[in-house]
Amino acid sequence: MRSAQGNKDRLSAYALFAGVLAAAGLPIYLHAPKFFFDQYGVGLGTLGSVLFALRLFDVIQDPVLGWASGVLERRRRAVVALVGVAMAAAMVGVFAVTPPVAPLAWFALTLGALFTAFSFLSITFYAQGVEKAGRAPGLGHVRVATWRETGALIGVCLAAVAPTLLGLVSAAPFTLFAWLFAAATLVAVVAMRREWRPTGADTRPAFEAILRDPGARRLLWIAFANAAPVAVTSTLFLFFVDYRLQAPGMEGPLLLLFFVSAAISAPFWGRAAARNGLRSSLLAGMVLAIVTFTFAAFLGAGDVIPFALVCVASGAALGADMTLLPAAFSSHVASGQGNPGQAFGLWNFVSKLTLAFAAVTVLPALELAGLSADQPAGDGALLMLTLLYAVLPCALKLVAVWLLVTSTALTALDRPAAQG
Repeated sequence: MRSAQGNKDRLSAYALFAGVLAAAGLPIYLHAPKFFFDQYGVGLGTLGSVLFALRLFDVIQDPVLGWASGVLERRRRAVVALVGVAMAAAMVGVFAVTPPVAPLAWFALTLGALFTAFSFLSITFYAQGVEKAGRAPGLGHVRVATWRETGALIGVCLAAVAPTLLGLVSAAPFTLFAWLFAAATLVAVVAMRREWRPTGADTRPAFEAILRDPGARRLLWIAFANAAPVAVTSTLFLFFVDYRLQAPGMEGPLLLLFFVSAAISAPFWGRAAARNGLRSSLLAGMVLAIVTFTFAAFLGAGDVIPFALVCVASGAALGADMTLLPAAFSSHVASGQGNPGQAFGLWNFVSKLTLAFAAVTVLPALELAGLSADQPAGDGALLMLTLLYAVLPCALKLVAVWLLVTSTALTALDRPAAQG
């Protein structure tokens, strides 16, 4: 009983740390560009170019950060504390410090630091989850992932609504958000301080060995094919609500509904995997997403309530993706000889490639179809928006389903997952 309570106490620290990381991720992509546009008048085109360069740098650095996480694992507690302080300071720099240099240069400097700290902590945190599940008898990768991803989704929800809520009590809501985030980061670092332990894995660069593993390679392909639809729909969400549904002003409530549904569903997906195995539970989540976006393809102007149902169902499908796929990868890595930090460096690399995929495909396609901010959307542009937002994700999900169903290297995923 005491051991079970201890595991729960420590897993709550995992949930808190995951929530802080997720709360850091949303401002990077959503709040910071608009904040610098509104506050300092930096052009959107210029901000977009700098942000693209930072994203490209972030994708490239992930394997290196994975290697560094493995090399530094014996000093992991001190390194995490230092990088956590750096992440908190970077967030304060973005939102609470008047730029001491040109605003665009400050944007690049502070966001670059935030990207690097966020990525290093994410890789190290997920790698530690592999060790945690292996160290605690009966705990299981699914249980660790359930606590972690539920915390992450709650963090995303809080970060999404915090600026609006803080605006009710402060004339500078983003400044207050930054300081509250910094305080939460320090609390999370302290809460996790006893969890950072060496994995004992080989710290030499071993990316080639990981990629030679058929199971790991197949899971990385599944991760790309399965995450790409989320990247596409996230990129186009605001456009779909504004232009296809013609419901400006409803973006915030619908987005919150999506994330809340994902957070609520995560524990249920964990229980499903404990009963039925990871593969069948993942397939159920993928099929749910396909059915949901097939329905979304038929929505039009004014269909806010039906789209709210889409947000609930697609959020639940995201809960499966966030909980079960990392658990499957963690379990596979734990059964091999690879370094977890390096493995999750590759995992992050693949996940972020989906954002690049969305950026270089769907937005230019919309522009070519004639979607423009200074004129009403024509039928061709609306058709392209529907095809990209609803039909393309279904096609990508079908690829992920095929990769998962046909793999013979992932038979361990058919067994009921340890839930603890």
